[in-house]
Amino acid sequence: MTGSDSLDGFLDKWRERWPEWPLVDRFVAPELHRRTLAWFALLQEFDDMLNTAGDPLPANAKLGWWGEELRSWAGQRSRHPLGRVLEPVRAPWAQLAEALPDLVEARDTAADPAQARRSLQRFADAVAAVEAALFDAPLQPRAGDAVLTQMLAQRVQELGAAAVPAAAGGERQWQQSLLARWPARVDGPRPRRLYAVLARGRLQARIRGGDYQPSPAGLLWRSWWAARG
Repeated sequence: MTGSDSLDGFLDKWRERWPEWPLVDRFVAPELHRRTLAWFALLQEFDDMLNTAGDPLPANAKLGWWGEELRSWAGQRSRHPLGRVLEPVRAPWAQLAEALPDLVEARDTAADPAQARRSLQRFADAVAAVEAALFDAPLQPRAGDAVLTQMLAQRVQELGAAAVPAAAGGERQWQQSLLARWPARVDGPRPRRLYAVLARGRLQARIRGGDYQPSPAGLLWRSWWAARG
């Protein structure tokens, strides 16, 4: 996979899932726009492997490949189009690679909310560590928790009841509990805070039982407030 067409394909796939992003990316420094899109596109690939339905073997094989790929980025030997954008940054790519196998175990239905969080905590912490390096920001103590809550929220939106822990009291109660510990402005660098605004808004709409149709003015206000940090 090489060339700008392949890279644009991955970026466009993320844009299609998050069409509201152009309303908030004005709060990201212009020199970080492409890096931000590449990073979130990569995370979307991992989310898809976590939330896969049916035969898990292809997704598991991809995770194995990505583990090797991420470890190679320390030597700037990327083979993936997203790596052309991301690997120049000296980030803890090996830490992220070590956490990828956790996505396989996290597919199983958790016994309770605590287990659901434990199963993805190491991966979320690795994501937060990479984001601190990518966006030249201090690694804040609760940045991993912000990533984790967003992953769990997006997981239940993808899979519905199949992603709800057994002792969580049902889909609606699980989503409400996620929202309760998800502040309107999360810890982490600015791109993460903006991404969280969009994801949190989608969760709120799902709990209300309606479509996610944010007003541009309201979304701009919430994004500006989140971007301030």
